[in-house]
Amino acid sequence: MTDPSSRSRTATDRDEPFSGIPPTPIVLLGVRATFHTMLLLSLWFLLRGHNVPGGGFIGGLVAAIALVLRWVALGRPRQRFPGPSPVPTLGLGLTISAVTAAAPLVVSDQILESRLWSWQVPLLGSVKLSSTLFFDTGVYLVVVGLALVALATLGRDDVSGEPT
Repeated sequence: MTDPSSRSRTATDRDEPFSGIPPTPIVLLGVRATFHTMLLLSLWFLLRGHNVPGGGFIGGLVAAIALVLRWVALGRPRQRFPGPSPVPTLGLGLTISAVTAAAPLVVSDQILESRLWSWQVPLLGSVKLSSTLFFDTGVYLVVVGLALVALATLGRDDVSGEPT
């Protein structure tokens, strides 16, 4: 007989909720279908935000809602919340935003001054890149990092900080 702790994790282990009752197939299908769609929608909001309403905050909120939906529907994982580490994600987002905000000071511009770069790409035409996309990416990572910190905190059983 094999030791249960030595076996590899299967899909059913990852989907086992904290209550011990497995989620229904309809919930699993719904979460799996909407999770990736919501993440793609969040990236779309991020990428369109420097030209029209949207951006890093709205995109980050949609990604955070997708993570929370998955956590609520599937329950708390036994080890830790799957995905990127919360604190490094939050720190990376803050660093990107701060560097992007302060970078114009190097060339004697005002803080948060925006730049626009444009290239002619064959078959695509004019491709534009704005410095606000980098700032929005930092904000996106901060919002997602905060959601991951909240989910990691909700997944703890005690104040010692050990995940269950």
